[in-house]
Amino acid sequence: MRTVTAYRGTVSRSPAFLAALASLAVPGLDPASVQAVQTDPLRGTAVAFVTDAVGRRWVVRCPLSAAAGARLDAAARMAAAVSGRVSVQVPRPSGTVEVDHGPALVSPFLPGVAFDLAGLPAGPGLAGHLGRVIAEIHGLDRRLVDELGGPVYDADGARTARLADLDRAATTGHVPASLLERWEKALDDVTLWRFAPTVVHGGLTTGAVLADFADPTTTASGSIAALLGWDDTKVADPADDFAALVSEAHPSAVDSVIEAYANARPEGVDPHLRRRALLSSEFAMVRRLLVAVSVDDPDHVRWHATRLRRLAGEVADDDFAPEAPALPRVKPTVVALDDEEAARLGEADRHTQAWDASATQEFTSPTLIARAPEPGSRVTEPSGAPDALDRPATAATDQPGSDESPVQPDSEESLSNGDGPQQPA
Repeated sequence: MRTVTAYRGTVSRSPAFLAALASLAVPGLDPASVQAVQTDPLRGTAVAFVTDAVGRRWVVRCPLSAAAGARLDAAARMAAAVSGRVSVQVPRPSGTVEVDHGPALVSPFLPGVAFDLAGLPAGPGLAGHLGRVIAEIHGLDRRLVDELGGPVYDADGARTARLADLDRAATTGHVPASLLERWEKALDDVTLWRFAPTVVHGGLTTGAVLADFADPTTTASGSIAALLGWDDTKVADPADDFAALVSEAHPSAVDSVIEAYANARPEGVDPHLRRRALLSSEFAMVRRLLVAVSVDDPDHVRWHATRLRRLAGEVADDDFAPEAPALPRVKPTVVALDDEEAARLGEADRHTQAWDASATQEFTSPTLIARAPEPGSRVTEPSGAPDALDRPATAATDQPGSDESPVQPDSEESLSNGDGPQQPA
C-alpha cells in the first residue's frame, strides 16, 4: 500500500477533489469519471466511485473529522492484517493520502452485491457459507488485534462495557424505563456472561456482506464474496457478529448459520450465544442514539428515540430466558431371559400390540394435521459497526420519523447508479 503525504489544506467534498486524491494515492491511476459523492455527517466521511482510463473502478473514502480519520485508519490496518487469513475478499487499500483529518483511502471496487439479511435463505448454501466465514474470523489469532492496538475485552469487560452504555442511555431521557429494566436484568444474569472471547468483525450488518450469485434470480445460489467494514474489529463476545442476524433474518436461516458455524469451530458454541446476540442487537440501537446525542443532531435523536419506544412495545419478557435443555436419550438395557420368560413376555406383547392398533383407529382423528409455524418473527434494529450507521438507506424512506434511518451511510451500495454490482462501504 502506498502512502502519500502530499495534500495539506481544506478538505473538499467535490468530485474533482476526490478524483485527485485517487490519482495521488495509486500510481498510474488516471481518473476518467467520478460516479457519485456522498457525505455522512455522523460518520464524518465523503465517499466516491472513481473509474480510471482503463475501466477499473475504485472507491475513495475521505475523512471529514479527526474521529472519522481514526476509524478509516483502523479499518485500513485491520483489513491489511486479515487479508489472506480469511477466504473472502476485504477492502484492503491500494494507497492512502494524508489529509488534514487523517488518511483518505483508495481501494479497488470489490466484486459482489449486498443483500438484505432478512432475505437470507435457510440451508447449507449462502447461510452455511456465512457461518463458516464467521468461524474463520473468530478463529483468527487474537494477537492480530492486540498488536494493532485494537480493543480487547474478556467476558467481564464486555459486560462492563454494556453497563456503561446502559448508564449513558439512562441519562439521555430518551430510553423507555421498561427497556432499561429489561437490559439491567440481562446484564445481572451471570450465566449469560460465560464465554471465550474471540476476534470479532463487529459490523456484520446488512450491506457489509457481499455475495456472488450463480443464479441472480435466487439467493439460494449465493456464496459470500467479501466483507466490508473492519473499523470496529476487536477481541470481544463472539455473539456480537450474530446480532444483525438474530434481529433481521428468519429463525430458520439463523439456525443454518449457527449450525455451520458450530461445525467449523472445534471449541463448539456456548449455549447462550443467541441470547447475547439479541441483547447486542438492541444495544446497537442504544449506541446510535448515543452517537446522535454526542454530535447534537436533534433529528437523529428523535428518530432513534422513536425506534426505541417502538422496540419497547415489541419485546417479550422471556426473550432472554434460557432455552430448555434437550432431554437425554436413555440407552436401552438388554436383559437376558430364559426360554420360559421369553415365551410369556412374547404372548403379553402380542396382546398389547392388538390393543394399541384398535385404540389408534378409535381415538385418532384424521383431521388433526400438524401445521408449521408461520414464517417471520419480530424484527429489531441491526447492529454491527460501533455506531451502526453504515446501514444502507433508501431514497423512499430517507427522512427522520420514517421506518428507515435518515442517515446517509458511508455506503458504496447507495452510491451506485444501478449499472453493475453494488456494495456498501
